[in-house]
Amino acid sequence: MTQATLLSTRVDTRALLQLHSRDDVAVALRALDAGDSVEAGGAHLVIGESIPFGHKVAVRSLEAGETVRKFGWPIGRTRAAVTAGAHVHVHNLETMLRGVDGYRYEPVEGEPLAADTATRFFGYRRSDGRVATRNEIWILPTVGCVARTAERVAAISNARHSGAVDGVYAFGHPHGCSQLGDDLAGTRSLLASLACHPNAGGILIVGLGCESNQLERLVEEIPDELRSRVRTLVAQGVEDETEEGLTAVDSLVAAAEVARREPFPLAELVVGLKCGGSDGFSGLTANPLVGRICDRVVGSGGSAILTEIPEIFGAEHLLMARARDRGVFDGLVAVVNDFKRYFLASGQPISENPSPGNIEGGITTLEEKSLGAVQKAGQAPVADVLRYGERLRRKGLTVLEAPGNDAVSSTALAAAGATVILFTTGRGTPLGFPVPTVKIASNSALAERKKGWIDFDAGQVLTEGFEASADALTAKVAAIASGDPTAAERNGEREIAIWKRGVTL
Repeated sequence: MTQATLLSTRVDTRALLQLHSRDDVAVALRALDAGDSVEAGGAHLVIGESIPFGHKVAVRSLEAGETVRKFGWPIGRTRAAVTAGAHVHVHNLETMLRGVDGYRYEPVEGEPLAADTATRFFGYRRSDGRVATRNEIWILPTVGCVARTAERVAAISNARHSGAVDGVYAFGHPHGCSQLGDDLAGTRSLLASLACHPNAGGILIVGLGCESNQLERLVEEIPDELRSRVRTLVAQGVEDETEEGLTAVDSLVAAAEVARREPFPLAELVVGLKCGGSDGFSGLTANPLVGRICDRVVGSGGSAILTEIPEIFGAEHLLMARARDRGVFDGLVAVVNDFKRYFLASGQPISENPSPGNIEGGITTLEEKSLGAVQKAGQAPVADVLRYGERLRRKGLTVLEAPGNDAVSSTALAAAGATVILFTTGRGTPLGFPVPTVKIASNSALAERKKGWIDFDAGQVLTEGFEASADALTAKVAAIASGDPTAAERNGEREIAIWKRGVTL
């Protein structure tokens, strides 16, 4: 037996995954050592250095300044020459993103999405026709000064009304005063939109009295047909704000506790799409898996909301090509370029992402992160574009203006009307938000290590395939929408964060 034959018998065909035939890199499915012989795209490679799990390996030699592709699209350019089998990361790959771009309207007709007519979830039908996945009482402070008051009322009310509703929750925040103009308007709109959410069978809005975010102005942004389930309290105007708050919650619970769950199709679901703490597998397993759930929901007549605008930079053209008409395309262009100007006006590059955790997990450039992130939106046409604090207007896939920050963007998804959030992660986080937040691990090691945080292991895609995994995740989402608690809910993790964009007085 020749030496060449001996070498070929040792080639590991399961160590690398090349996602597209045009790709210049493949992803390490396990940690690799210098000298390992592996296969990618039909070629045998000898690994030149230690490469961590989830990181990229060059499948061919590259010249300095050459464009590098992953997912079939550019993710950056080489800083120096790279040999086949070398580690491709921050030391030899850089972003090509620079500033505001011009875009051309070049729509692409996609394939029709298949409907899921079999899956049902048990939700609550509200008087305006929307369907909720929870029947809760929410307490919203207008300003940070009364956040603890709201939390105190919620804690006492939860004990007093255990079992009557799905819970009483306060959502404190530090804003609502010393804000001006659009910054104050954004806080007010965000809180008003939360007050309209179907998962809240009743709302108590607690004001202080002297804050910039005046309670009356906030209530004016709530549609008349929803105000019957809203109570208000100005703490400076009563002797005992806690007792007044408890009395208000008592009346809200009495009205909300008559609601009962009943079966609904996926068409009544509003799914928020979010990724946090990504790694090299997020764009291979969890995000495309969530994309399949998005397509099932939208294909069935339901709604999905994609946000994190800075995390589509470098992949925005893929969404723009799916805009349902010129107006939606123009809205996408405006949101993307406005966000780029927001960075540039502060003297920051638009590519100041990925985070340290993303980089450790194998993501090198923002283009790479974005190409993985947009896969959460599947293949659905983009039906609408919303600005921060606005509420859902159309069925189908909507793109929502919000930053990449986990808490800020997830809060914006809830305010827009998401009744469940699919949150993919390669690093893990305990955070939870106003609506059920399903944590989906991109790799099985994370799912096994952080069982108290993770609801679903998308690492199974590598062994079970996408269809079986999508069936399992669809069933999980339906069960959670029907009342099964998420890990974050079991852990008592619920919070909001508001995007503050202006000066503080």
